[in-house]
Amino acid sequence: EDRTVELRLGGRETTLPGLQYLLHVAMPNFYFHVTTAYDILRHNGVPLGKQTFLGNR
Repeated sequence: EDRTVELRLGGRETTLPGLQYLLHVAMPNFYFHVTTAYDILRHNGVPLGKQTFLGNR
């Protein structure tokens, strides 16, 4: 929470608190790519279901 993250967005540099970066940049980006990979695999006929997506519990 105390650390900051410096990044370049749209050609300009910005600094975000670590928690804000995690919640508003890193996690949405991660879940977007996981969901997109899942969708591409399903589209190409890979037999994936909800349990495959969630993993073993």
